[in-house]
Amino acid sequence: MQTNKIYRSRNDRVLAGVLGGISEHFGWNSQLVRLLYIAISIFSVAFPGILVYIIALFIIPEAPYRNQD
Repeated sequence: MQTNKIYRSRNDRVLAGVLGGISEHFGWNSQLVRLLYIAISIFSVAFPGILVYIIALFIIPEAPYRNQD
């Protein structure tokens, strides 16, 4: 049984690839995920959004390199 793990993106990143990895995992548009994150952060007075991003940065591993032979 294959597990579908979430990784931080190596290609679609602005800061650390957390939101790019989430968008790749669910197959969503990365710009939409970023806009949703910004909106949620603004409406929650920014601190919880920033804290969640930093925690995700340390919890979610970076995507492994893929051999392109």
